[in-house]
Amino acid sequence: MTLARRLVAEGLGTALLLAVVVGSGIMAERLAGGNVAIALLANTIATGAGLVALILMFGTISGAHFNPVVTLSEAWQRNVAAADVLPYVAVQVAGAFAGVAAAHAMFGEPLFFASEHVRTGGSQWWSECVATFGLIGVIIGCSRSRPGITPFAVAAYITAAYWFTASTSFANPAVTLARAASNTFAGIRPVDAPGFILAQLAGATAATLLFTWLYPAPPASATVGGTVAPGDFANQLETR
Repeated sequence: MTLARRLVAEGLGTALLLAVVVGSGIMAERLAGGNVAIALLANTIATGAGLVALILMFGTISGAHFNPVVTLSEAWQRNVAAADVLPYVAVQVAGAFAGVAAAHAMFGEPLFFASEHVRTGGSQWWSECVATFGLIGVIIGCSRSRPGITPFAVAAYITAAYWFTASTSFANPAVTLARAASNTFAGIRPVDAPGFILAQLAGATAATLLFTWLYPAPPASATVGGTVAPGDFANQLETR
């Protein structure tokens, strides 16, 4: 795939992901009648379902990262060219903000408005570190052992992490920045975003180090099922 096609896929996929996350959060909060648990459950189900669909939709084009720490981890593993990292991250961030604007427009909200949702402190930062560590671990472990199930495993992990982390598992710097521009159920105060992003980077770094050791990459000539070598998520999805 050309770089242009991959960037469009990354930007559009990230935009749709944020539209799912923020839009379902708004809908859930409006319909839950003040029951935060029900609102979070609805938001979780929509996010998990949307994520698996989007990874399957765009995975064979761009790898369906939708997340700067995934791109950085893939570049570290030499699955993504170093020159492609900055363009990928740029379109992921731009797409995330576009997705927030799209969700707000669907529900009659201002396109952007700073969140007042407090998310800070050691437990929140540790939650983001753990959530991101697990996400990168799932991606590396599954893509190097059972690549066909990776989209489902990623979506399942994020669905679970909404509930087992105190932060509800952002695990994505682009998502974090964009959600700071949404004073809705899914929002985070702009002042709290840097702490989340630093924790996400720490979790991704630790996971990449550990899981590339646990799952050594085979030689470039090695194949899975006689069709594809592990490492390039876009190619792995083509084995389905």
